[in-house]
Amino acid sequence: MSTTGEQAAVDGGTPVGRDLSPGVVVLSKVVGGVSLAVGTLLAATALAGYAAGAWVSPEALSPGLLGAAMAGVAPALLTVGRARVWEEVRSLVLPLATVLVGLFAVSLLNGGSLRAAKGGPLFLVLFSLGWVATLGALALGTVGCLVAQYRVRARPADAGRRVPAAPLPGWSKPPLAVLGSGWLGIGAGLLAFPAFWGPLVPWTVNRADAQGLGVWALALGVGVLASLVEDDLTRLRPALVAVPSVALAAAVVLAVHAPQVDWASGPGASLVALLAGLLVTGASGRWLLTRASRPADG
Repeated sequence: MSTTGEQAAVDGGTPVGRDLSPGVVVLSKVVGGVSLAVGTLLAATALAGYAAGAWVSPEALSPGLLGAAMAGVAPALLTVGRARVWEEVRSLVLPLATVLVGLFAVSLLNGGSLRAAKGGPLFLVLFSLGWVATLGALALGTVGCLVAQYRVRARPADAGRRVPAAPLPGWSKPPLAVLGSGWLGIGAGLLAFPAFWGPLVPWTVNRADAQGLGVWALALGVGVLASLVEDDLTRLRPALVAVPSVALAAAVVLAVHAPQVDWASGPGASLVALLAGLLVTGASGRWLLTRASRPADG
């Protein structure tokens, strides 16, 4: 039995890339813990029929989906510290930065819709204030960590063209491009033009809901398209944990609130297809990575 240099990289040999900054590891753990707690709260209250988001929403479904996405991505964030180089986690961390900066901007742009401005139960008013403060701190910390990370120089031996240890199969690239472009386009539309794209969402949303959902859709698109750029399953391990978890968590919330969704509409069918695409992407990616990790005989 022989093991090539590429196979060694799959099985745990010295990886190629920049050393992972400690700041990125700490940030991921902090955000993972916060996301798990806050996301579970938002999803659980939505499952019970209550809208407990930072801003006032017409239905519980939108804040529930935001919470599902947060809770779904949390386990992957908590595994970032296991990575050996930055390139193994950037397909997860860059979408994370999109979410943190994007949600903070959306919260500020829709400040009049915040519970703190609208009033209501004291818990929700305090929650909205904590939401903005926490997002602001995490967004600023994310920018700082990314700047520090990109100041880390790649190893001199990495200057040449790298051969992927476990490249994506050719047949997977067109579907990934369609899936990533779909999420990216929807997210950009909801974020930049909520007055036009918001009414196309197959349930009732307001401006803040549309833009908040748009941020997450944009981040999913960035993550899927980043996997195409990486073209290496060994660099996608944390992302392959996050993608199916987010899809499953969102599916649970949607299933509970199914009567509120116009499933027969084009956007409703598109949502099902996009979530199914995330689930299939995560499952097939993990299967392919497992196959690539098996020693080659010969």
